[in-house]
Amino acid sequence: MRPTKRDGNLLERARAVIPGGMYGHQSTARMPEGTPQFFGRSHGTRVWDADGNCYIDMMSAYGPNLLGYGHAGIDAVIREQMALGDTMTGPGPVMVDLAEALVGMIGHADWAMFCKNGADATSMAMVTARAHTGRRKVLIAKGAYHGAAPWNTPRPAGTLPEDRAHIVYFEYNDLQSLTDAARAVQGDLAAVFATPFRHDTFADQSVLDPDYARGVRAICDAHDAVLVVDEVRAGFRLSRDCTWDSIGVQPDLSAWGKVLGNGQPISALLGKEHLRAAASEIFVTGSFWFSAVPMVAALETLRLVRETDYLEKLTETGTYLRDALAKQAQSHGFGLRQTGPATMPMILFEEDPDFRFGYHWCRIAMKNGLWLSPYHNMFINGAMTLADMDEALEKTEIAFLDLKKNRANVPPVAALMPKAQLAIK
Repeated sequence: MRPTKRDGNLLERARAVIPGGMYGHQSTARMPEGTPQFFGRSHGTRVWDADGNCYIDMMSAYGPNLLGYGHAGIDAVIREQMALGDTMTGPGPVMVDLAEALVGMIGHADWAMFCKNGADATSMAMVTARAHTGRRKVLIAKGAYHGAAPWNTPRPAGTLPEDRAHIVYFEYNDLQSLTDAARAVQGDLAAVFATPFRHDTFADQSVLDPDYARGVRAICDAHDAVLVVDEVRAGFRLSRDCTWDSIGVQPDLSAWGKVLGNGQPISALLGKEHLRAAASEIFVTGSFWFSAVPMVAALETLRLVRETDYLEKLTETGTYLRDALAKQAQSHGFGLRQTGPATMPMILFEEDPDFRFGYHWCRIAMKNGLWLSPYHNMFINGAMTLADMDEALEKTEIAFLDLKKNRANVPPVAALMPKAQLAIK
C-alpha cells in the first residue's frame, strides 16, 4: 500500500481551520475513497502527493497545465520578471504586449482585458453585455458551468433567488429550446452564453455542431443580443483560435482562463469593436489583476501556442490513449463511453448508472500511480508522450483486471449517496 499518513494528518488539521477541510473543485470529497488531497510538487506530466507518491496526472491541475508542469522556457521568463517586479502600483509594459498578442491571434478579438479566474472573465462578459444592450436577461444552457459566482455557481447555498432572477435556461444543442427562451424574454435579452462543446460533469460530452453554432449566432443577431463563448476550460486545447472562430462563427465576447499562463493565475475577456465602449464603462478590478509575472508567463505561453506543434501532439497523444483504452476495455468485457475531444478525455462506463464501476476503476488506477477522474473530463498536456500513455495503460490494465475480478461485488459510491442513506450505513 502507498503511504498516506501525511495527507491524512494534513486533512485532519485542515478540517479544524478550513470549512469542510477543503472546498471548491479541487476538494476530493466526491473523488474515489483514498484520493489524496494535498500535493508536494509537480513536474512535466507528473504530480507527487504530500506523502511522496508519484502519479501520471491526467487532470493537469483541472486544466491550467497546457504545456507541462514547470516548463523551462515559461519558468525562465517568470524568474526574469520576478527580478524586475510583479504586483506594482501600475501594470508592467507586458500588459500591452499581451493584449496585442491575443488580439493578433483570436479572430473576433479587437481588445482584451485581464483578470484572475474564469469566473472573473465570465462575470465581466455578463456585465459588459448588459452595459452594451441596456437589458437584463442572460440565456445559459442547463447544466453548463460558467464559474462559481452567485449568478452561476452549481451549488447555490447562500445565494438568493434574486441573484438568478434574470438567468434563463435552455437545452444545450437544441435550437428550438434556445429560440423559445429568446422569444420569452424578447425585448430584454442581453446575452447568450455558449461553450466550445458540451462538457458537463457526470455526463457524456458532445463535440460542437457547426449548424448549432450558426443557429445560436443567428438568434443573437435577430435579437440584437451579445454572443459570449466561454473558452475557460477548452481554450487552446481544440484550436489556436477561439473554437467558434475556427468554424466560421464569431462570438462578440469570449472568456479565457486556465491555460493562459500555463499555471500562472491569469484570465481574460476578449471582445469585438462594437463592445469596446461598454467594456470601458464598467468598473471591474482586483488587487492582483495587473501583476506582471502571470502576464509574461501568458505571453510566452501564447508564443509557444503559435510557434510549436503542441496542439498536434495533444491530439496524437489523446487519440492514442482513447483507441488503446477502447481495446483494453473490450478485451475485459467492459464498454467505455469516451466522448468529447480526445485532448480532453471524458471516460464513463456503459451499464454503470450509479458510477460504481468508474469509481472503482479510477481508484485502482490511482493506487497504482495514475490520476483519473470518474466524473470530470480530463486534460492532455503538451509534456505527455506516447511512452507516458503506454505507462498509463499498464496501470489501467491493472484496474480493468481488478474490476473484472470484483465486478459482482463493487459497492455503491458512498460519496454520491444521499446523506440520509449514508447515515443508515
